[in-house]
Amino acid sequence: MIGGAALQSEQVPAGERAARMAWARLVEPKDAEAVSLISRVGAEEALFSLDPGSKLGRRLAPRLEVLDVRRDLHVAAKLGARVLVPGDDEWPTGLDDLATRPFCLWVRGPLHLREACERSASVVGARAATHYGTRQSSEIAAGLAERRFTVVSGAAYGIDGAAHRGALAAEGATVVFTAGGVDRPYPRGHDDLFARIVAAGLVVSEVPPGCAPTSWRFLSRNRLIATVSQGTVVVEAGLRSGSLNTAKTALDHHRLVGAVPGSVESAVSAGCHQWIREGRATLVTDAAEVAELVGPMGELAPTKRGQQRPDDDLEPRQRLVLAALPVRRAVTTADVAKACAQVPADVLGALAVMQVRGLVTRDEEGRWRKVTAARSTG
Repeated sequence: MIGGAALQSEQVPAGERAARMAWARLVEPKDAEAVSLISRVGAEEALFSLDPGSKLGRRLAPRLEVLDVRRDLHVAAKLGARVLVPGDDEWPTGLDDLATRPFCLWVRGPLHLREACERSASVVGARAATHYGTRQSSEIAAGLAERRFTVVSGAAYGIDGAAHRGALAAEGATVVFTAGGVDRPYPRGHDDLFARIVAAGLVVSEVPPGCAPTSWRFLSRNRLIATVSQGTVVVEAGLRSGSLNTAKTALDHHRLVGAVPGSVESAVSAGCHQWIREGRATLVTDAAEVAELVGPMGELAPTKRGQQRPDDDLEPRQRLVLAALPVRRAVTTADVAKACAQVPADVLGALAVMQVRGLVTRDEEGRWRKVTAARSTG
């Protein structure tokens, strides 16, 4: 039997915050029935008025038997973690766009979560990433950090881990959203990375301490990564990658999505290429282009140009004359005019301009040839 008085005194302290912590322990993230009930009456009333004979009450019975929010508060205090609920100053407002927003968040680290997310980009991708992919992820994340963007990801092997390391290397802000409790670093091979992020950034979870990072919690976690930031960048992803699930959630919630191209022969980039081809993602190749995509208006990436040549700004007639000139032998003005079908006077004027620019040279007999360094534009 679920009794309000017994539940309050033995298992759950009074208050909406404690009630939300209880719900996070009792149900899985995105539980539609619990979310609907809480949205109607609030977390505390929903918890203490729950009918034990209802479908939801019967589902929760096994977990209710071991529910102890006081213990969870004690564990959080030992971890140095804080619990956030909707309406808190530190609550990231992007999560409010979700139909199934978290009941609460456990947060470890010195940053202010909402402020960190106000200028942020999520960087995600394949776990089985290539060297090219991890290098691109790290460099993009470092460049974003240098531009005062917070880098958000999930700390998985491959692209995620490289993104966090890139941000840390640039002494920037980075936030991990983990699928397990904030005391359960996953993967275990990233224990040191989690420790560095707890010290300088933030580790965040919607499930209580001690919870295992199960497969369905990863999918639920992805919606948080997708919506706390202004946009998501996919560095490498196969056609059925979980990273594309994150990108789709971002797109569904009107966030911007970028994708980094890879080799057309690389299966791990096939998902990125498909999204670019379908127009669902913008092609990005560096941090400046990501900043232009997800940053405020006017934060433009520099235009990329090839190496500038002396003949780049020639007029059309000058280009025609230059193309008609040989390199290894000198010719007369008349020869050039004949070769390019122009009036000799016009040819001479063009040659004079190009002589000043060092593109052509004239010998003592008045014959012309192209300077070796000048390339034909014909």
